[in-house]
This record gives sequence, structure tokens and C-alpha cells, in this order.
Amino acid sequence: MAKKKKKKRDYKREYKRDHSSTKAKKDRAARNKANRKLKPGKGKEVDHIIPLSMGGGNLPSNWRVVSRKTNRKKAKKRS
Repeated sequence: MAKKKKKKRDYKREYKRDHSSTKAKKDRAARNKANRKLKPGKGKEVDHIIPLSMGGGNLPSNWRVVSRKTNRKKAKKRS
């Protein structure tokens, strides 16, 4: 069996795609604001119940503190 050659990732292109747009910058600022307000603690993260990327708001009613593992699991389901 021949091994498939993995395509090398272009991290610069990915970063530009995911972090340079105005919307990405606003979403990142909103996530940072939520983290500053709630101070979730070690191993915890602020989760937006309805993600910012799907039109959710940055009001405290859309926030919850969850474990890092739970938050990553939720992100994988949406992608």
C-alpha cells in the first residue's frame, strides 16, 4: 500500500483568512471582553451559547462558563 503524502499547511494563509477580516477582529474582541468580565478560572472558558460566528450576541445572557474540553467539543460539532 502506498502512503498518501500529506499536503503541507500554509499557516500564514490560514491566519490571514481567519484573523484579518473586520468581522474576525470584532468577534475576537467580543470573546476577550466576555473573558475579562467573567474571569472563568483555570481550565475554564467562556462559551457563547449561540456562537458569534453564527449571529449570536455578546450579551451576558449568551455567555456560560464551561470546561475547555466541553468548549472544544462544541466547536468540533459546528465545523
